[in-house]
Amino acid sequence: MKAMVLAAGVGSRLRPLTDQRPKALLEIAGRPMLEIVLARLAAAGVRDVVVNVHHHAEQVERYLRGCTHLRLRIEISRETELLDTGGGLKKAAAFFAGTEPFFVHNADVVSGVDLRRLGEAHAASGAVALLSVRERPASRLLLFDTEDRLCGWENPATGVRQWAAGPVASVRRLGFDGIQVLSPKIFNDFVETGAFSLTQAYLRLAGQGKRILAWRADAYYWADIGSVDKLAAVERHVAAHGLPA
Repeated sequence: MKAMVLAAGVGSRLRPLTDQRPKALLEIAGRPMLEIVLARLAAAGVRDVVVNVHHHAEQVERYLRGCTHLRLRIEISRETELLDTGGGLKKAAAFFAGTEPFFVHNADVVSGVDLRRLGEAHAASGAVALLSVRERPASRLLLFDTEDRLCGWENPATGVRQWAAGPVASVRRLGFDGIQVLSPKIFNDFVETGAFSLTQAYLRLAGQGKRILAWRADAYYWADIGSVDKLAAVERHVAAHGLPA
């Protein structure tokens, strides 16, 4: 399988740690977050990876050139301007030529999500995208109907909702893990250009009847490294329990 690791973010909420280094190279238990993600992808059977870079891009590129121990073929997608999640993925579309599904994994996520099971679930689902999700507090929640189809988005602080097609009476409100499996067919459906959010593209596609589905990962450890406090919390967890398998 192939994969993309989204590593272009500035990491503004992690300042001053990210003033002189990229977020993806911040360390947990002495290992860069990017290496932890790449190693988990390799263990799940991934052999080819593209990593997008922007903030302190030269540091990430230099680090990746030294990652021969992971036995991955790694390409770099450099963004001179940040393209957001959707734009960054679309820029790397040529890397995923063919019909084989692929992972997309945020670089700032540490988890024990079973990537092999996620890949198998995608193969059985017929979905254009299968999203690892769970019940958790979040500033943005995805809404899924009773058949696990994406149907909307919600800001729980303001109560603002955006529907893919129209209001749905019974929904599950779930946080996205930043881990997913996609079919390369999705590139045929991207009409957006430049910088754009993958979530917004998904809502448009779901409104057109495309299968964007939830995969529940509540049983697995998960944390995003979105702030200095969150990084410290993950460090404490790993010190007590080790990195997730």
